[in-house]
Amino acid sequence: MTSTEIEITAELVRDLLRDQHPDLAGLPLRLGARGWDNQLWRLGDDLAVRLPWATPSADALLRKEHEWLPVLAPRLPLPVPVPQRLSEPSERFPRPWIVTTWVPGTPADRAPATRGAEAADTLAAFLTALHRPAPEGAPAGRRGEPLPDHAEGFARGLASATEQGLLPDPDAVRAVWEDAVTAPDWTGPAVWLHGDLHPANVLTADGTFCGVIDFGDLFAGDPACDLAAAWILLPDDAVDRFYAACQPAPDPATLRRARGWAVLKALACILIGEAGVRGRPGGKRTWGPPAQASLRRLIATART
Repeated sequence: MTSTEIEITAELVRDLLRDQHPDLAGLPLRLGARGWDNQLWRLGDDLAVRLPWATPSADALLRKEHEWLPVLAPRLPLPVPVPQRLSEPSERFPRPWIVTTWVPGTPADRAPATRGAEAADTLAAFLTALHRPAPEGAPAGRRGEPLPDHAEGFARGLASATEQGLLPDPDAVRAVWEDAVTAPDWTGPAVWLHGDLHPANVLTADGTFCGVIDFGDLFAGDPACDLAAAWILLPDDAVDRFYAACQPAPDPATLRRARGWAVLKALACILIGEAGVRGRPGGKRTWGPPAQASLRRLIATART
C-alpha cells in the first residue's frame, strides 16, 4: 500500500489513536512533515505519530526503530525520537505505525548550521557515542556493504545528474569516487550507524545541531558511512575540526571511504530534490543546495 492508495488525514490519525491509544486521542494534532517514507504528525507538545505512507519498506523500518532505538537513545548526547508505542495494522490503516517523542528543531536543509566549531564538536560527540560495537543480531543494511559494491549506483547517479545538467564538473566528482573505492575496507567491528545523515534528518537551533531524527536505516557496519555526514552538514571550514574531535580518530582509509559515501549521498540528495520538484513524495528543493556544496568541498579538497 502506497500514498496513492490511502489518504492520511487528521481525522484518520485521530481515529487510529482512539482505536489503539485512547488516552492520547484528545491531544492537539497537526501535520509535521511528509517525508520520503513516513508522514509525521505532532501530537501534543511532546509526542509525534509516524505513519508509513509511500514506500512498502517503511513498515519494517518503523518496527526496527521501535526495537532498537530505545536501547541506544539513553547514551546519545542529542535528542532523538524515542518510540513509545507500536501500533499494529488495522482495518482502517493496514500498516504498522508508531508514537514517538517529539524532537524540536528545524531540519538542516532549511536552517543549515552556521556556528561551525560548535556544530563540528556536537556532531563528533554524537557519532562517537553512537559508533559503539553492535551486538550480534543487530540489523544489517545495504549501506553496510563495502563501498565498491555501490559502484553501479554511483554510475547511475552520476550519469543521471550529468544528463540533467546538475553537475558543473562530473569528472572531478568521479575522481573523488575512484580514490575512495580504492581505499582499504573496514576491518574493525561493525558499529551502530544512523545510516542516513543528510540535512533533512538532522535538526538545528541557534546555528548548531540540536537533534537527529529518522533512524529507519539504523544498522551495524563501517563508520565511514556516517562520517561522510560532515561534508554535507557542516560549513566549509568545519570538516577538519569534526574529524579531529571524533573518538577514536578515523584512520586515513576511513576518511577516504567517507568521502566516497559523501559523494553517494550528495548525488542522491541532488536527484531526490529534483524529483521532488516534479512531485515525487518526500523530495524537496531544499535537498539540492547542501548536496551541491558538499560536492564543491569534496572536489576542492581533492585538488589541494
